[in-house]
Amino acid sequence: MPSLIRLIAAIAVIAAIGYGTVYSLATYFQPKPREISVTVSPDKFIKQ
Repeated sequence: MPSLIRLIAAIAVIAAIGYGTVYSLATYFQPKPREISVTVSPDKFIKQ
């Protein structure tokens, strides 16, 4: 039973580190806005 608790604790620590990483990336870093232009071929506008 102690090995099961150790395993669950290790998984919890890894999950907490992952959650903290994702939270810090979402909170402290802002993406740089930029314009995106996409050319659409005229074939997309022709009805069949």
